[in-house]
Amino acid sequence: MPQPDRSAPPSLRLGLVGAGGIGEVHADAARRAGWSLEVVCDADRSRAEALAERHGGRVVADLDALLDEEGVDAVAIATPNATHRPLAEAALAAGRHVLLEKPAGMNAAECDRLAEAEASSGRILQIGLVCRHTPVAAEVARIVESGRLGTVYQARANLHRRRGIPGLGGWFTDKSMSGGGPLIDLGVHVIDLVLHVLAQPRVLRASGVTYATFGRDIGSYVHQEMWGGPPRPGGVFDVEDHASALLRLEGGATFEMNVAWAANLVDGAVRDGIVLLGDRAGLFFEPLGNSVRIATEEDGRLLDVQPVLETEDGGQAAWRRQYETFAAAIRGEGPRVAPVGECRRTQAAIDAIYRSAEAGCEVEVDA
Repeated sequence: MPQPDRSAPPSLRLGLVGAGGIGEVHADAARRAGWSLEVVCDADRSRAEALAERHGGRVVADLDALLDEEGVDAVAIATPNATHRPLAEAALAAGRHVLLEKPAGMNAAECDRLAEAEASSGRILQIGLVCRHTPVAAEVARIVESGRLGTVYQARANLHRRRGIPGLGGWFTDKSMSGGGPLIDLGVHVIDLVLHVLAQPRVLRASGVTYATFGRDIGSYVHQEMWGGPPRPGGVFDVEDHASALLRLEGGATFEMNVAWAANLVDGAVRDGIVLLGDRAGLFFEPLGNSVRIATEEDGRLLDVQPVLETEDGGQAAWRRQYETFAAAIRGEGPRVAPVGECRRTQAAIDAIYRSAEAGCEVEVDA
């Protein structure tokens, strides 16, 4: 009879708050990373029961009931943005480690409160900035650190959807619940990722503009599919559906960003991804991709280089690795990844972009 592998650490036990689309992704990723899903809760109990049937675990009424369960090592929070801070604070206070879906908070002040809650708890709070965990993100960070690009003087990022406003009329487009539109939903990923691969430079100033063009008339919004459920006529749309910004970083570098949930873009007119321009070389990569292209020169000739990376799908690898790094940090076997202190820098930049868009001028970042 085969004997169990006693060298393998026991599965960490997860409680999941939120059984919507992103909760489903968390449940699947945790399972693939060797976690055991023990408990699930959601405001819609039928949705929690459906997720538990697919991935295992008991269904409880709410977070309080989940925290009363002894067999839970950590809590994953996959709920609307406005609930992130209070739910994470409660879980930390109850002695649980927390993986908190992005954004960390509705603003930088909420990030400060989360940092205090984490310090008081003695537990680990990891923010769900999944793009940090791709093989390509690790490769780009290594390339930058090696000096191969020379001095990076500009970063550029584009993330566009032609018609991709999520859950139009629901919480995604209600500023009181979401904190904003694609800037806080998509921009949080690319700002964090650029700062991460550049070794966390301070963001000094921001100039931004936002547009609300396609979501204002919910009944006439044309789309093919919609993350977050169908349009809700009579619902709320008081956020932007497109944001552009220029960030000035310490050392003189700049970061130009365009993110949109909806835009009349011809396919292929703008390539989504991140560009880093250095005085020795530049590169391009996609946040959830698995390849990087380097533009450089050698022996007096221009040269494009594409390192060979893992062939696993970048998105799937990232979600699994997010839970693997979380587990390693809990066990003391690896560094903390995406701590709230670093994410606070990203959130402060987002806050400043919104302030700049409202004021119509460049503003200082509260970093």
